[in-house]
Amino acid sequence: MQKYNPKNADIQVYIGGELFHRDQAKVSVFDSTVQGGDAVWEGLRVYDGRIFSLDHHIDRMIASAKAMAFSEIPSRDYIKQAIFKTLEANGMRDETHIRMTLSRGLKTTSGMDPLLNQFGSTLIVLAEWKPPIYDKSGIRLITSSIRRNSPSCIDSKIHHNNLINNILAKVEANVAGVDDALMLDLNGFVAETNATNVFMVRKGEVHTPLPHACLPGITRGLIMEICKENEIPLFERNVSVAEFHAADEVFTTGTMGELSPVLELDGRIIGDGEIGTMTLKLKELFHKRTLVEGEPLPF
Repeated sequence: MQKYNPKNADIQVYIGGELFHRDQAKVSVFDSTVQGGDAVWEGLRVYDGRIFSLDHHIDRMIASAKAMAFSEIPSRDYIKQAIFKTLEANGMRDETHIRMTLSRGLKTTSGMDPLLNQFGSTLIVLAEWKPPIYDKSGIRLITSSIRRNSPSCIDSKIHHNNLINNILAKVEANVAGVDDALMLDLNGFVAETNATNVFMVRKGEVHTPLPHACLPGITRGLIMEICKENEIPLFERNVSVAEFHAADEVFTTGTMGELSPVLELDGRIIGDGEIGTMTLKLKELFHKRTLVEGEPLPF
């Protein structure tokens, strides 16, 4: 479980071009984030003076904003400068997680209609001192009764702020006393967890769900690249819960948690109940990339 870090007591938060102390960091009740969760977002991590996969995250944010028909989307340079300004104000060069949000902006009056948004989008950059959130020894999951959206509902490739189905799945995980919940698609195949992408290992092969009802995550994509570069058999396909129950290894991927071994799913012990050799290998290969890749901070 994430906990409050006293180091974040006086952080500065970027909102619409200005920095505010966290106690004064607020958006209007007329902002689209408040009115309907009408925003897109990204999570980024800073490693030793570099922002990892920054261009990939900005690409996805802009693509999501275009898919949502936002007007006046900030330029790539504007977004980068906002991030750099926030990190420099907080003296952050490592052990930092960034939550970046772009809302449709202020409305002239309350209402759903995007035509009421006449002031341009609002960019928010929230950077916190935050290590990877999951226990390094591993996590436990249940399968949620809440289904992940399909493209016939809301396309998961739009990284939007309307996360109520994920939150409801997390509620079920909390009630069950586990870390997170595995979510299925409308056909009953595994999609992802409420917060991360998911992989399983069987007989030396790595399998991950097709990105029909899951976010094709950036860390997910990097793990797939690493598998190909190292000639590790990789299959992207429909995978059932029963296959995950019987897997040799299961792990999740995401910016907030990096690679996290899953030790238990629905009360079934995965493998021998400890982090597996493939998961360890992929964690090490991923960590090596974080040491050499990323956008250098200009301060």
